Amino acid sequence: MDQQFDTAGLDKLKVRIQALRAKTIDNGCTEDEALSAAAKVAELLDRYDLSLTDLELRATPCERRVYETHRKKRIPLDDCIGAIAHFCDCRVWREKDAAGASSYVFFGLRPDIEVAHYLTELIDAAVRAELGRFKTSADYGQLRHQERHLANASFALGMVASIADKLMAMKASRDDVNHSTGRGLVVLKTSVVDAEFDKLNMKLRTLRSNSRMVSMMAYEAGGAAGVSVAINPGIDEVPPRAGAKRN
Repeated sequence: MDQQFDTAGLDKLKVRIQALRAKTIDNGCTEDEALSAAAKVAELLDRYDLSLTDLELRATPCERRVYETHRKKRIPLDDCIGAIAHFCDCRVWREKDAAGASSYVFFGLRPDIEVAHYLTELIDAAVRAELGRFKTSADYGQLRHQERHLANASFALGMVASIADKLMAMKASRDDVNHSTGRGLVVLKTSVVDAEFDKLNMKLRTLRSNSRMVSMMAYEAGGAAGVSVAINPGIDEVPPRAGAKRN
């Protein structure tokens, strides 16, 4: 394996991700543009992975990447984080620090967890921005004060559920494209990540989500906001790595 060449490729991916991260909503980038950019990076990673041999992929180490929520209670991202991890071919779990604040831990190949972290940042920001717009709507203005907390939670839940569905559909489409190359890339990456995860000897448990009361008006408004978020991957201008080898 050409370690120097592979490192150069990873460095280029890292620079691309950092450049897109710098193009934040605060700097004038819309939610649609930011999420579309994240999806484009994911396709770039697919092309990079396809340029590696099976041996190179198996030799790639797995790492952790932490996204801190700075919150003690559940947040809307809880209902989308699994879809983000699936979209990025990595594992994710939730941890709490000594103060009780939660964080998400992504585990997988370095480029994948970087994109997962970036996508989490963008979705979190998008939900906050769209919720702010919802609070200025006529429907929201008609709610009584005691109804607004439920409406806020319902809107965010509807939005992340819609985005999660979109990510799952996009992942299925990406997997079909990768499968058409004749390589079981997803299966290989999953086996690599699972094998490395087993070495951590961690005992995770799945928490069952309790049924929640929602405001259907707000939930549907959130779903509509999620549907309107454009996540449209396509990097036709980025070729596979020069001199790529195939198995």
